[in-house]
Amino acid sequence: MIMKNSKTRIVEWISYFFILLFCYAAISKILDFEKFQDQISASPLLNGFSQFLPYTIIIVEVLIAGLLCYRKTRNIGLVGSFVLMLVFTGYIILIISTRNNLPCSCGGILEKMSWNQHLYFNMGCVVLSIIALSLNLRYSGPAD
Repeated sequence: MIMKNSKTRIVEWISYFFILLFCYAAISKILDFEKFQDQISASPLLNGFSQFLPYTIIIVEVLIAGLLCYRKTRNIGLVGSFVLMLVFTGYIILIISTRNNLPCSCGGILEKMSWNQHLYFNMGCVVLSIIALSLNLRYSGPAD
């Protein structure tokens, strides 16, 4: 019982971290939306999607944060966190490999990180999402 309780607390804390991260990132992007759009347009990898991608990213971040708020939808939110962070990590790897000195379009304090710092941060987030999802699948019961 104690083991299950501590494992579910870990899942909750990781979920809270992602809720804060995605809400913070989405709000930062909304508050400076034109800059966010311009940064996506400046990316040779993303400029073809610059009409809808800024809206999509913000909506997905808020949606995942919402899914993480409730036990019944937490697994979906954790899968979403994993996929989104994996996509962001893949994008950063592509940026680093092309050696383009592009501005980060993350918003807020996250855009102050170097691309390498961002890569490590995102890889840590991928690992956290895997830990939380595996614990939640193992320790959440059918009533959750």
